[in-house]
Amino acid sequence: MERRMVVAQADCPARRVPDGTPLTIPRDTFVTITQALGGNYTVTYNGQMVRVDGTDAANLGLEAETLSFPAPDSDEIQEEQVWTALKTVFDPEIPVDLVNLGLIYKVEVDQSSKIVSIDMTLTAPACGMGPVLVGDVEYRVRRVPNVKSVRVNLVFDPPWQRDMMSEEAQLETGMFF
Repeated sequence: MERRMVVAQADCPARRVPDGTPLTIPRDTFVTITQALGGNYTVTYNGQMVRVDGTDAANLGLEAETLSFPAPDSDEIQEEQVWTALKTVFDPEIPVDLVNLGLIYKVEVDQSSKIVSIDMTLTAPACGMGPVLVGDVEYRVRRVPNVKSVRVNLVFDPPWQRDMMSEEAQLETGMFF
């Protein structure tokens, strides 16, 4: 996608890159889209690089990504819906979702407290986008019915290796060996 300027149609939630600090882009503010990947947008706002979740893209006058689930028939969190949400979070530099990249190590659902705990890693321990990815995971998983809170634990043991990627992701990235 080429760089282009848009005007926020409504107040738009965003997170500052790379630290993930939440902020709001006010309505009628000009922003420049610098990247559109995995349904998310990286934009320049007031001289800062910020990330707008694809589910909020309509606030920028763009087509919003839809992440919806059927109405729950109980008050239980459906783990498969958590995995569905996780598959909508893409690495900011690689057009592959975190699940297929092999970055999600564990998902635990506590039905009594309605908390989802996730162990995940990064492709490199010093990845500057770590806080943004954690924010993306929290944001998307909170959209799953009955989830009250999401806890993401970054772990680096075992260290990520490209053979943790699905075969599909390896083919997509040209890393099939």
